Amino acid sequence: MTTTTTDAGSAADAERIELAIGGMTCAACANRIERKLNKLDGVTASVNYATEKATVSYPPGLAPEELVATVEAAGYTAQLPRPPSEEESAEPVDPTRGLRDRLLVSAALAVPVILLAMVPAWQFVNWQWISLTLAAPVVVWGAYPFHRSALVNLRHGAASMDTLVSLGTLAALAWSLYALLWGEAGVPGMTHPFELTIDRSGGTDAIYLEVAAGVTTFILAGRYFEARSKRTAGAALRALLELGAKDVAVLRDDASPPTEQRIPIEQLAVGDRFVVRPGEKVATDGEVVDGTSAVDVSMITGESVPAEVSPGSAVVGGCVNEGGRLVVRATRVGADTQLARMAQLVEQAQSGKASVQRLADRVAGVFVPIVIALAVGTLGFWLGSGAGTAAAFTAAVAVLIIACPCALGLATPTALLVGTGRGAQLGVLIKGPEVLESTRRVDTIVLDKTGTVTAGRMRLVEVHTAGGEAADTLLRLAAAVEDGSEHPVARAVAAAGRERFGSLPGVSDFESRPGLGVQGVVAELAQLPGLPEPVRTITGAAPLTPVGGAGRVVAHAVLVGRPSLLAEYGIRLPRQLAEAKERAEAAGRTAVCVSWDGWARGVLVVADTVKPTSAEAIERLRGLGLTPVLLTGDNEAAARAVAAEVGITEVLAEVMPEEKVAAVQRLQAEGRAVAMVGDGVNDAAALATADLGLAMGTGTDAAIEASDLTLVRGDLLAAVDAIRLARRTLGTIKGNLFWAFAYNVAALPLAALGLLNPMIAGAAMAFSSVFVVANSLRLRGFRSAVPQASSSPTGGAHRSRTRRHTFGATDG
Repeated sequence: MTTTTTDAGSAADAERIELAIGGMTCAACANRIERKLNKLDGVTASVNYATEKATVSYPPGLAPEELVATVEAAGYTAQLPRPPSEEESAEPVDPTRGLRDRLLVSAALAVPVILLAMVPAWQFVNWQWISLTLAAPVVVWGAYPFHRSALVNLRHGAASMDTLVSLGTLAALAWSLYALLWGEAGVPGMTHPFELTIDRSGGTDAIYLEVAAGVTTFILAGRYFEARSKRTAGAALRALLELGAKDVAVLRDDASPPTEQRIPIEQLAVGDRFVVRPGEKVATDGEVVDGTSAVDVSMITGESVPAEVSPGSAVVGGCVNEGGRLVVRATRVGADTQLARMAQLVEQAQSGKASVQRLADRVAGVFVPIVIALAVGTLGFWLGSGAGTAAAFTAAVAVLIIACPCALGLATPTALLVGTGRGAQLGVLIKGPEVLESTRRVDTIVLDKTGTVTAGRMRLVEVHTAGGEAADTLLRLAAAVEDGSEHPVARAVAAAGRERFGSLPGVSDFESRPGLGVQGVVAELAQLPGLPEPVRTITGAAPLTPVGGAGRVVAHAVLVGRPSLLAEYGIRLPRQLAEAKERAEAAGRTAVCVSWDGWARGVLVVADTVKPTSAEAIERLRGLGLTPVLLTGDNEAAARAVAAEVGITEVLAEVMPEEKVAAVQRLQAEGRAVAMVGDGVNDAAALATADLGLAMGTGTDAAIEASDLTLVRGDLLAAVDAIRLARRTLGTIKGNLFWAFAYNVAALPLAALGLLNPMIAGAAMAFSSVFVVANSLRLRGFRSAVPQASSSPTGGAHRSRTRRHTFGATDG
């Protein structure tokens, strides 16, 4: 991805890189690294504590190694992206293993210390020395990562959450050593009660070994579960990245017959033909050239119903072939595939920050120095009030330990990790956190008609016949002639004929009449006696020679098109067919007339059909508080007909592509916050202009790039899911930030007032981070609103001598 930066008034293309950051322990660390990187000329950096990555844009003249050096100079580690081959060959490493081992050892040693301190009846003679023996390794070895991080930060003149933890635990251990060696706590038979609040009368007989060991263990437990939860939160993206095939069976044409050769997926090139057997993954995006099958697309689109594919069908890399053998021609490989682009969009979204999170980061950046100052002030206050050294010390330690900016730093990233990952599973791609804030504001949603509300392709929806003619005969002969034309209407009629009959009769003397229609001669084998004489007998019709004299070869001169084409041959539409044509055109549909052997036989009605789920989607969008508006370049009658079918009352019709931006701006000028859904190149500018742009994944690259949300399924109900999920994710972020702020606002005064035992403070601090992550993980349970759509063809209705037939009209 290329972005643009400015230097001395001139624009330059900037490089973009993603660094893996190590050593961060809280949001203050991420904020510090971000500030250091952004001080470099031309560098724009965003550091994500949850994903432990830095997204950096830098000028071409700057070496990436300088970025790494800057991070290391701040006291942290950074790694440049590894080549894909190295990533695949590397053994998977569980980053939580070392933390887990440290936690288990610390817990085994700390539990007896805590129990002895909490239960006075168990305090045997010299129990305090046993507690020291057990607690010292926990504070020195178990809390070593905190001490090391605090020293590194101190060397760079900074402080972090680890500084607070290190100060608090070492202070508790140091006071206990002093009381044991030089005070009264070391005498045999010493006992003291355990209280959840501060004992203001305590003196040199008070020890805090259970605080030192307990706080270390609680914080290690919090860090461990936080790390596990963060890995769980990013599981959806990792699963997305792992969907692709590792190797592929390519057909080599240099042998006869072509042979298969299995190669690594990296060696596959555009244009290569490859084989996909039942149960295998489609290696890359391509077009089926041979075979038919059902393909499981749920991992890409979230749609549980397998898609039927045949020659000419597009398939997406990562989907699983559930049926027959397919031969596919690769159309996109590597980073250009839909799967790779989805992963890239999700990763970009997860590395972004909402404006409210940037405020939290700034708070976290100054939070630790403020807490240290508050702890010193608490110590001075209690000493000055005459409460005793032990009470003053205990209150100060509680202040150090209870403060936790970690929850602030995790509030947005973890919710984004889970929300965007879940969206990817459902076929919804959220480009960034600022998009979430936009979904809350919008109150109007503009829907492009073609390809969004409708299927975007012409289909045969009605067949009207007259004079007792069979609908199948009408469709078969018309489809045979239309099969020679590339016109969208002709393709719709031919496709309906092939779908119904499998194959179509041959055509001779074909002629396309631009603006009028097509004509040709169709030869058929007549099996029944008594048929009218053919217009003429086709010469050279050997394949149609009847077997045993059961029939004869007949030919029909067929005309398909406008009434003016039929009029050239003196053929007029009977009243019933003329009325059927007028009704179709009044509804915004296209009607073509069919005649053969000098008589008008019927009317075929073709339309861009409404998707089966569009009406329900409109209803659900209204339920979300959005007013739907239909936007189209079609005539008013066609637009109103589609709007009435799906339940839209506000229509903007006959809007030229270049006028779509102005239409969105007019709505915004009325005070509306506008979302727009579109799929074409001509929608890209309007999508970018709208307050929130949603692009159908079945649309063009330009529309997808200009949008804020991408709907991979190409189903309007996916827009409902997108807005619901975005709003739910934003709500989770705000809830996380509220509880993170509320925790610190409530806990710090309690600790300073001496109402919290330091060990309880440590447990509460660890719980706050785990709570924020666990709250974000609830987004994994988000369920799609999309039902399994089904449609069934409607039957025909007889009107006078005109019969109306509907062939499976709609298809989403």
